[in-house]
Amino acid sequence: MPLLPFSEVTANQDKLAVLIDADNTQAVIIEGLLAEVAKYGVASVKRIYGDWTNNNLRSWKDKLLDYAIQPIQQFSYTTGKNATDSAMIIDAMDLLYSENLDGFCIVSSDSDFTRLASRIRESGLKVYGFGEKKTPRAFVSVCDKFIYTEILKDREDDEDDVKPAQKKARDFKGDRRLINLLRDTVDDLADDSGWAYLGGVGQKITLRQSEFDSRNYGFRKLADLFRAIPQFETEERPQENGPGRQVYIRWKKRTR
Repeated sequence: MPLLPFSEVTANQDKLAVLIDADNTQAVIIEGLLAEVAKYGVASVKRIYGDWTNNNLRSWKDKLLDYAIQPIQQFSYTTGKNATDSAMIIDAMDLLYSENLDGFCIVSSDSDFTRLASRIRESGLKVYGFGEKKTPRAFVSVCDKFIYTEILKDREDDEDDVKPAQKKARDFKGDRRLINLLRDTVDDLADDSGWAYLGGVGQKITLRQSEFDSRNYGFRKLADLFRAIPQFETEERPQENGPGRQVYIRWKKRTR
């Protein structure tokens, strides 16, 4: 099969605006961040906001040219007031009305963007949030999808703060919130024999809990997370009308 021209490939992808709060985001995540954004669409706009006269943003300056991110200067005129947040919100609303976008990626751990995310979604666009685990619940919940940036860090660049360790089978016994979320979702989509297609399960979990990601538990794929939990069993089946295989999940009736 011949490859499609690049213009045709990108035309079928969502156009996204990536807005980064440099004051609340570490430069070490940038490679992982843009790779994650690419899963959801094309980063048509890439802007980062902060006071670039401040030495605290020095680590970001070396990254901007390499990743074609436009720095937006925002002086801190008043102590205790976050001028960066205001600049991001104003630009986001300008982009919402002036650009033909399909969604926004808001990169910050600050709750000030909760109302902005809500307003963007009211206009029918998707909002992908990126922030540390300290991000207030209100901002996390209002996003269509929220990704904790701890899973995006490069271990080679950030020796003191590594990605989440992979959980063992025994660790899941006490995590009733996770188990209930997974079981309820599987039950909702299960057929008469209790089996549910993994792809559908993954989509519905995100609708229920925007910040859910198997990588938060140390597993690159959702199927690997299910395989690690003793209460579930998995089964691979040949894909209909295709050469691949599909994974199905079922809650075990009884476990010891």
